[in-house]
Amino acid sequence: MKKVITYGTFDLFHEGHYNLLKRAKELGDYLIVGVTTEHYDLQRGKLNVIDPLLKRIDNVKNSGLADEIIIEDHEGQKQEDIQKMGVSIFVEGSDWVGIFDYLKEYCEVVYLERTPDISSSILRASQYPILQLGIIGTGRIAPRFLAEAKYVSGINARAVYNPHEISARKFGEKYELEYFFGDFEEFLQHVDVVYIASPHQTHYEYARRCLERGRHVLCEKPLTFTVKEAEELYVLAEAKKTILMEGIKTAYCPGFMQMMNIAKNGTIGEIKDVEACFSRITNPRLREMVDEEYGGAFLEFGSYTLLPIFKLLGCHYESVEFTGISARNGIDLYSKIHFRFKNALALSKTGIGVKSEGQLVIAGTKGYILAESPWWLTKSFVVRFEDPAKVEQYSPKFLGDGLRYEIADFVSRINGNEKNSYFLTKEESIAMAGVVERFMESRKEKVFCWGNM
Repeated sequence: MKKVITYGTFDLFHEGHYNLLKRAKELGDYLIVGVTTEHYDLQRGKLNVIDPLLKRIDNVKNSGLADEIIIEDHEGQKQEDIQKMGVSIFVEGSDWVGIFDYLKEYCEVVYLERTPDISSSILRASQYPILQLGIIGTGRIAPRFLAEAKYVSGINARAVYNPHEISARKFGEKYELEYFFGDFEEFLQHVDVVYIASPHQTHYEYARRCLERGRHVLCEKPLTFTVKEAEELYVLAEAKKTILMEGIKTAYCPGFMQMMNIAKNGTIGEIKDVEACFSRITNPRLREMVDEEYGGAFLEFGSYTLLPIFKLLGCHYESVEFTGISARNGIDLYSKIHFRFKNALALSKTGIGVKSEGQLVIAGTKGYILAESPWWLTKSFVVRFEDPAKVEQYSPKFLGDGLRYEIADFVSRINGNEKNSYFLTKEESIAMAGVVERFMESRKEKVFCWGNM
């Protein structure tokens, strides 16, 4: 008897699940299906699972395809099961190609292509339909987003749009998307939710058109270049009963929120200063180095450095001053933004041609918090006090490159769970747009000091 085994969460059971099980069963005589527990899903980085374990088991059972169902609850179990049960073939979907090659030591490993046209459910009416995702833009972050989206239950990457249809086609074929378009209106007809990963200057217009058509929007930073445009988008989203989120991934990472809560609960006293730095030596051929109007360090990294400032000190500052060092083409290689609040100071530092210590320091009247580079991932931070022997260290869990957290919150909010909307509030997003607007005006009018490199 040739035994075949496959594993999965099987949340919101749909055609893709059914077809994978059907094709897996056709490879042998006996199909074993492993269904993961909630605890193991969290361990391996799967977020936003909706159906309880017993319901997921029932869905697999009701498909009529599994000869045997087992529970997967720990790392290393796949090797154990394969050897113990005499399995000949291990099967997974093609979006996991290469990940399970280590199992070739024990059996044949087969990756099956994704199933197109995944709908909400074939075995039952689901309270939470599978959200069909469309991506606008095919640049550097789009593949990373796709890689992280597969760890979030309830969303299916379906289509991609690029005004250059050849680019959309290449991207869609490479990442096994069902559709690729060079026509925007046609693209919108095939998706429920949209992730905007296009150049900065296109964000507002794409977001507006998506919201007008009733599509939920997750937009990369910066959301807009003006306060007026940001306010307009949030008003439109509310009117259309859609979700609009700005994709500053740090805001949604659990470690960052833990750090913000510790800073605000009185542990370090009253917060009097926040200094945030994000710098990187960038390839001179990349967009942020050559785009004279929309490139530069602040537009690339400023949203990250503004985030803890507004989270901790509020959105209403008394004054702001811009200084920086520019390249010959006018883009800022290094920028400093000084804020004065009623009872505190703050400093944002960003660089793409100048390297500095990329840390976040939150200074209080009783102590301070230090998060070293890359603090925007918040994998660790320390709390220190006047007594040098008193040090509190934190190492919160961080999965992947952090994008899965913002995707999970996006899906959760679409499904009606607004409890996490404090991760990045509308007011904070609009306040950031205000700083971007003042920065653009200052750079254009050359009212602050720039050196040349």
